[in-house]
Amino acid sequence: MYRMFLLICLLLMTTEVQAGTFDHGTWDGLLKIHVRVLEEGRVSQVDYSGFAAGRKELAGYLQRLAAVKVEEFDAWATGEQLAFLLNAYNAWTVDLILSKYPDLQSIKDLGNLIQSPWKKKFIPLLGATRSLDDIEHGLIRGSDRYKEPRIHFAANCASIGCPALRAEAFRGPDLDRQLEEATVLFLHDRSRNRLDGRVLEVSSIFKWYGDDFTKGWRSYSSLAGFLGGYAEALGLTEQEVQALAAGEIKIEFLDYDWRLNSIR
Repeated sequence: MYRMFLLICLLLMTTEVQAGTFDHGTWDGLLKIHVRVLEEGRVSQVDYSGFAAGRKELAGYLQRLAAVKVEEFDAWATGEQLAFLLNAYNAWTVDLILSKYPDLQSIKDLGNLIQSPWKKKFIPLLGATRSLDDIEHGLIRGSDRYKEPRIHFAANCASIGCPALRAEAFRGPDLDRQLEEATVLFLHDRSRNRLDGRVLEVSSIFKWYGDDFTKGWRSYSSLAGFLGGYAEALGLTEQEVQALAAGEIKIEFLDYDWRLNSIR
């Protein structure tokens, strides 16, 4: 009887673990096939033609995302939730690009004077029809659950100026490592983040979302503090970090490259 009791407990525990996760295997496989990683992971290009050829698989994955109920999502660990939302954001961004590909040069071509592409409500997710902005700024940034500035190096806007689209799906158990790797790789890219004399030139991401980096994550209360915490990735010496903290190195923001991150 005791052995039978242990077996039942083990089965219940296994079922609970499985119920608290979402299988992103289809998305992971598509990314591995259609994302070309360059410059040791700092940059990636997307084979949108390949995605278009396999759009049925992408559509199936999006349908499975859309089928998740709010109460199911809320029962997951926060890491699993955030991985789900980041994958959803990236997958639906690819789907949006495919709606006009190859007849576009930038994701901005999918917007107009009245509405940006990020405000289009076309995503059935968690009980509502949402936009990409709803996912990023509402569900992720607008929630007190996550408080995670590194999402800006994981959510991909289909542009060259964006951090690389990762060639694997985000997963709850691996999310902290994946986000840290994405952050370091992005800051290593000298086309988007570099020291020029006494000026630290960084991506406009840090201008648009500057407050996210100053709210106490890892005790950082300033953008200079956050960037100084990644001195090695930015190629800063200890003396330069001190000068940055003292305001002796100015922070400026580079122009953003909105061209499509496609393989041409």
